[in-house]
Amino acid sequence: MCSYIGTATLADIPEIKACDLVCFPEEDPVTYSSLFKDSILSPHRVVYVAEYDGRIAGYVVVKMLEDELAGEEEKECRQGYILCLGVHPTYRNLGIATKLMTAAENAMVQEYHFEYVYLHVRVSNHAAINLYAKILGYQIHDTAAKFNIEGEEAYVMRKQLQGKQPHFLGHRFTHGDGFFWTKASLVLGWLLEKLFIAR
Repeated sequence: MCSYIGTATLADIPEIKACDLVCFPEEDPVTYSSLFKDSILSPHRVVYVAEYDGRIAGYVVVKMLEDELAGEEEKECRQGYILCLGVHPTYRNLGIATKLMTAAENAMVQEYHFEYVYLHVRVSNHAAINLYAKILGYQIHDTAAKFNIEGEEAYVMRKQLQGKQPHFLGHRFTHGDGFFWTKASLVLGWLLEKLFIAR
């Protein structure tokens, strides 16, 4: 079983929507359908998907941050915002969210030269808070009251982007063996296999 992290296309929208509805059933599917399309087409946003065994298992959407979330010292800096991150329950605990976030952070550093990235997370979402704080290095920066339609409070979390992270974009990886294969490696392997068979 292997996964692939890559840039989303318009053809991916139906599967992204299906994944999003499972992850966040309380959301308006019409609103988020246009959000994914607009984000894929926008030059100021980044959308990555994770494929697992040929199916979209997760996604992340990044945009440029408005100043109201930033502190005074960061307003002169270029900043990104994680608009949404979702991994289908079937494919959780496989490291997919970490790899999506790493790909997104790399894009923010390399393509947009962002210095900070922000996100919101519900205070009750302990698994996500653990991912952001303990694995990805985010810190609680502020709180937001009545963040969602249920009126739940959310943490505003922030991370200072230091530079390029381990790069998973365009890589295939198998879980448990520690090996990472690029598309070029897969093609080379296929060619070598063909040569071997032809002998």
